Amino acid sequence: MSDLHSLRVKSNPEVEAWFAAKKLPNERLMRRVREILLAADPRISDYIKYGSLLLGYEGDLVSFVQVQKKNVNLMFNNGAKIPGRFPHLEGSGPNARFMRFDDLAGINAREGELTRIAKAWCDLKAG
Repeated sequence: MSDLHSLRVKSNPEVEAWFAAKKLPNERLMRRVREILLAADPRISDYIKYGSLLLGYEGDLVSFVQVQKKNVNLMFNNGAKIPGRFPHLEGSGPNARFMRFDDLAGINAREGELTRIAKAWCDLKAG
């Protein structure tokens, strides 16, 4: 964990234990996405639910899915309800939307979009 990481993201012992137990091939990428989302809005928190890493506020915003793969796969459980235009959210069903990343450059390139998604979710849930 870099010093920058520890300065920007509050440590969650439950999440750290999950990472330690999983030994994931994409941990560095997952941690970067998590860092962006947690830094986006102070209302966002991370937690383990159903054996997976999730982030949310007043409900689940996003789940890391297919975590054993080398890329990062995000499922925004109620992504269709998030107000705004987010060009990299994939899916057309009534609920879930997905976003995938293959490398750190792709994550960093979408930092602004991830931040806007997190803020829009928090504003929506705050009413």
